[in-house]
Amino acid sequence: MTEPKSQSKNLSAALAYAKKLERPVFPCHSFSDDGNCTCRAIDCGAAGKHPRTANGVKDATTDPKKIESWWSQWPDANIGIATGTVSGFDVVDIDPRHGGDYSLQDAKSEHGELPETVEALTGGGGRHLLFKHAAGVRNTAGRLAGIDVRGDGGYIVVAPSRHQSGQLYSWEDSSRPGEIAIADWPTELRESLTVAHKHPMAAGTVDNGKIPEGSRNSSLASLAGSMRKRGMSENALSAALLTENTMRCTPPLPEAEVRRIASSIARYTHEQAFHVEVTDAPSPPADIDWNAPQPLPNDLPPVDAFDVNMLPMAFHAAIGDIAHRLQCPIDYPAVAMMIALATVVGRQLSIRPKRADDWEVAPNLWGGIVGRPGLLKTPALQEALRPLMPLEERSKEDYRSAMQEYEATQVVEEAQYRVTKSEIQKIIKKGGDATKLAHSLQAGASKAPRQRRYRTNDITVEKLGELLNENPRGLLLFRDELTGFLRTLDKDGNETDRSFYLEAWNGTGSFVFDRIGRGTIEVEAACISILGGIQPGPLSAYMARAARGGTDDDGLVQRFQLIVWPDAPSKWLDIDTSPDPAARQEVFEVFQRLDAIDPTAIGAEVAESGSLPFLRFSTPAQEIFTEWRSTLEARLIKGDLHPMMEAHFSKYRSLIPSLALLIHMVDVGSGPVSREALLRACAWGKYLESHAHRLYAPAFEPAAVGARTLAQHIERGDIGADFTVRDVQRKGWTGLREHEAALAAVELLEDLDWLRRRHTNTPGRKRTHFLVNPALAWEGRN
Repeated sequence: MTEPKSQSKNLSAALAYAKKLERPVFPCHSFSDDGNCTCRAIDCGAAGKHPRTANGVKDATTDPKKIESWWSQWPDANIGIATGTVSGFDVVDIDPRHGGDYSLQDAKSEHGELPETVEALTGGGGRHLLFKHAAGVRNTAGRLAGIDVRGDGGYIVVAPSRHQSGQLYSWEDSSRPGEIAIADWPTELRESLTVAHKHPMAAGTVDNGKIPEGSRNSSLASLAGSMRKRGMSENALSAALLTENTMRCTPPLPEAEVRRIASSIARYTHEQAFHVEVTDAPSPPADIDWNAPQPLPNDLPPVDAFDVNMLPMAFHAAIGDIAHRLQCPIDYPAVAMMIALATVVGRQLSIRPKRADDWEVAPNLWGGIVGRPGLLKTPALQEALRPLMPLEERSKEDYRSAMQEYEATQVVEEAQYRVTKSEIQKIIKKGGDATKLAHSLQAGASKAPRQRRYRTNDITVEKLGELLNENPRGLLLFRDELTGFLRTLDKDGNETDRSFYLEAWNGTGSFVFDRIGRGTIEVEAACISILGGIQPGPLSAYMARAARGGTDDDGLVQRFQLIVWPDAPSKWLDIDTSPDPAARQEVFEVFQRLDAIDPTAIGAEVAESGSLPFLRFSTPAQEIFTEWRSTLEARLIKGDLHPMMEAHFSKYRSLIPSLALLIHMVDVGSGPVSREALLRACAWGKYLESHAHRLYAPAFEPAAVGARTLAQHIERGDIGADFTVRDVQRKGWTGLREHEAALAAVELLEDLDWLRRRHTNTPGRKRTHFLVNPALAWEGRN
């Protein structure tokens, strides 16, 4: 019996909208792993927002069978909900890229605060305010700068759809549909947004084309956003805004303020979905006795510097040469080359870390390098993987030669097949037994050659399983950006993929895929090394999700044992020298030697059928490892580590023996694993532990990390001097999109005298907002 396929997250949400909320839905295009709209149109102007069905919003329905049919065909489709009469609500669509926040603030200043209603956060930094449908409200664009209305004939994309930026649409935590009522339209706001020329600030202008005080920043920000989308530079933006300011703003803004608007908008590429809040700089509140802002919590935990002596001797010169020429942290090429080495050795050889026990460790490693964009992560990885290239070229040449021989043999075998088949027919006609001749025909068939592969980049797990059957030593999965790999594993329906990688980390197990259309794939040797780069923001977000539990908390991240986050270089030198040929050749020769290990020649044992050839520690090394392991186990049993850290350090049981085996094979190449190799491996363990504390810090101290992020934006003027927690969420900054995270960061800055809480009575409820300490908010802005 076939088990029913689990629903995708988007299908479950679409059915909930239709059944529970009675909102007609329809599928919209989504995004492929390469970040492009699934419509595949070049420069799609409505990426991820346009309908997949022929009639678009007219197809919107609450019929569960139709909805299930759509999302069975397109499991990752974004979700559209029709607006207006069919759904019973209209939407105010606020686009901060063109001054929408400021236009709305201007409207609220004139008409009063808005009632509490359902609110959504778009993936691009904007937001949707829902109001009960009012007769005659249709789609209207641009009555106020940066604000559109979705009514009859319109629709919106809703959670958990994915925006082109990679962020998810979401409902604002305290304003979810079904939890609070959708409010009635405020009459004056509806008229200002839907009735042409009714509102004096329509399109950011008043009579005679002048821009009044209170609309200046939003109008100039809207103009700058439009020009930036067309690719204008910061200088061009400044020139245009200064002219607009002089000719139309009443009174004109200070020149420095205009240039700040241009500079803020110019930070973003014209392809990006961007939003920047720019407000008229207010005067500091005079009724608050401010204390001096206190220092922020310590930044990320310190990490140990990399010691080149931890590497095999043959790697010292090459790794130093790479780091010097690229001016990148030496940690980057060092980690990458050790993982490349693990790939070459693979399942050719294992280590049994105990004196007599059959516990077996394959030297399989996962790792990565963390750093901001521009720190040369990719060049460092590529240089460190260069020793694989001669092996891959030789493999290709061997495969081409073998294929030529195979194809020639096939010609002979096909002719022989026809002759033998004819003989079999003759024997059968005479009543004889041709079984033996038939068996000889099958036994003589040549097998097609297989190319030895060392690495792959982007591959399905089923295809990866087939490659592993052809390459039982193991393979390297190299992803220049690990974010895409982790995001793929997080998708609904990819649970089996995730399980496969968890199993393949050991390097000693097997795995079975059963797939309709592909049949059964039995992977007898599941052994995958993984290497890639990742930026701090995505890594911190992933760690925070894992710390909260759920699918990310299954030990996957703890398997990345060789992941490092070094400090960025404090200075840069212009180095233009040729690579060290002797150092590079020495590494090449090591990789070539270890690509063809003869277990017998190096003194390896094979204890039983199905086990890998193995070495053990020398007697002095065994004593050191036993003492090291005893210390580790006592620390784990004590139970005072965070569960994530405990799981991470528990993987060191296999990490240290793996590194010791690899170092020993480079430096010595045979016999029991030496004391010197193990000591170097233990030094790796201490070094990596310091990096682990930095890697997990965002998960353990989210308030401190969020406070530092928010503080940076406050100092840069990215948010006004008077804001709410919701304003912080709307910005979409890493680690601050969720209400709890934004509130924790704000409250910590309040404790440190960066902010001061204020309450304002507004119609319907009390508004809590935060004022920025004048020593920060107005510093350098005059």
